[in-house]
Amino acid sequence: MTRSTIRTKRWTRLEYERLIDLGAFQPGDRVELVGGDLMVCEPQGTPHMTGIRMAEEVLRQVFADGWEVRTQAPVALDDESEPEPDVVVAPGSLRDYRHAHPAQPVLLVEVAEASLESDREHKGSIYARARVPEYWIINLVDNLLEVYRDPIADPDAPFGWRYGSTSRLGARDFVSPLAAPQVRVAVADLLP
Repeated sequence: MTRSTIRTKRWTRLEYERLIDLGAFQPGDRVELVGGDLMVCEPQGTPHMTGIRMAEEVLRQVFADGWEVRTQAPVALDDESEPEPDVVVAPGSLRDYRHAHPAQPVLLVEVAEASLESDREHKGSIYARARVPEYWIINLVDNLLEVYRDPIADPDAPFGWRYGSTSRLGARDFVSPLAAPQVRVAVADLLP
């Protein structure tokens, strides 16, 4: 019996954007480009959407003028990744991104339940590879905030990078974003 290998197509960000322009995806299709692969996003239940809105509300207060806080919008991380994190914090204003998605976010946030392992391993590795300085996972499974910092090369990570520092914070804890170290955010304000 012969074994055949399955060949897959790796997509570039430009090819992915062309597919979007051509209408290859239907309205409401939840697809994103991560490391050259098209990934289907998890469905959003009430706790997921509540977590997104809570994080957005808190981060808009923390990052006011001079910062763009957006939800479920693309970031152009590299030639083969254009994920749509649940919350993005990038320098500048909305008008700065009229012609291109943010490419250098200072903080990305994912709200995770079914996608928890993928968000930790795959998205964490992609975000570290893009040198995003800080990545938060609002972990709905364990009701806590996971904070990832200090991207480092790691040949064993899915995309060759991972975060060197990881903290798990509960509802009674506080976190200060690297880009706003003077602010203390109550983790309870981020947890649905």
